[in-house]
Amino acid sequence: MTKVCMLVHTHSFLDTRIFQKEAKSLQKHGYDVVMIVPRIKGKLFKVNKEPFDNELLEPSFMYEGIKMVTYDFESFKPTVEHMQEHIDAKSLTFNHPLVKLGLAENADVYHAHEVASLFAGIGIKRQREKEGKPIQLIFDSHDLIPDPFDKKPKFIAMGKLLDDMLKEIDQLITVSPSIKAYYITKQPLLPIEILYNSPPLNKKFKARVPKDTELTVGYEGHVADNKKGSSDKIYQMTERSKSHINDFTFKIIGGVLHGHSLDIPDTLKDNISLTGWVPFENIADEMAEVDIGWIDFDDLSNSLNRSYALPNKFFSYLNNGIPVIVNKCHDMEQFIQTHQCGIVLNKQKATGDDYAEAILYLHQNRDVLKQMSINARKAMEQLYNWEKMEQRMIQMYEALLDDQQKPFYIEK
Repeated sequence: MTKVCMLVHTHSFLDTRIFQKEAKSLQKHGYDVVMIVPRIKGKLFKVNKEPFDNELLEPSFMYEGIKMVTYDFESFKPTVEHMQEHIDAKSLTFNHPLVKLGLAENADVYHAHEVASLFAGIGIKRQREKEGKPIQLIFDSHDLIPDPFDKKPKFIAMGKLLDDMLKEIDQLITVSPSIKAYYITKQPLLPIEILYNSPPLNKKFKARVPKDTELTVGYEGHVADNKKGSSDKIYQMTERSKSHINDFTFKIIGGVLHGHSLDIPDTLKDNISLTGWVPFENIADEMAEVDIGWIDFDDLSNSLNRSYALPNKFFSYLNNGIPVIVNKCHDMEQFIQTHQCGIVLNKQKATGDDYAEAILYLHQNRDVLKQMSINARKAMEQLYNWEKMEQRMIQMYEALLDDQQKPFYIEK
């Protein structure tokens, strides 16, 4: 049985992409999957940063059929300078817990998800090559990090480090066409696959037919005060929309991180519904009463990563036949224009009132809203659901392992 080791540095062990999608899909297709995951201050944590206080305290354990091996995050926080020094020196002695634990698993494929876990993966790969037991190394770039627009010296140095590390991997995975194109400019011959952040197709989906007097706008994920998921914009949208729509609700699926609270104004409490963080498999149920999905990335002038993003919530909306309203972000704009499944505001920085205008337009044009909903669901059914991505991933793994078995010849 082929063994796959997921190397994780900063993500939760329950991360939607890593655990719920990739690891479970590999396990389903007969791979032996182990994840090496970080504890923070001795605790594992949920996707909203809430710690597991009195459970999952063993160094390793089985979780939904997948082996979890843990280490202390505080013991593996390599600086960019430290990592660059080892990469340049072609050294083998990466004396780090993630490297040691990874080597102990003796896997066939190592699948890294951050810059630091990729660094550990290279340490494992070099050591195994020295032992005459080569492995395949995958880097799964969930984001364009470091962001090329961020000119802080630390991030410029990290960009140089990542460029050098890409030379030692066997396969790159990423999440959008533009991020793939960016990496092609770095390593034109490197195999690159896009695995969109899509959920499994919602088999229980039923087209929603709301009354003409009601409308629900939804937001999935983390609510903050800036950058994305702004609480102020949610309040502005709700205030404006409820004055024109008799039965208006803004539904937040998720919310603030553990230890924080959302201070909803008293005048809006009847119009804002807050579910709190729900299990991955229950998100579709919470989407059943949502008519329009909202995404806002406010820092586009400083972030190429945001412009190129196709986030989890984007596909969650589409999976449930929910058109999306978003500010002017390159890859989401391209997608929405292609599939006619939402509205892109012609502004990089959009206000709550700007979004409310789009909400009211769709409220007043229910035929447009209905067609966009049909288009959204159709795109997911035909092209973007996780079942399609799973097929891509398994084919990629098979090709990678097939290449590993082939003898390597050098022409004389």
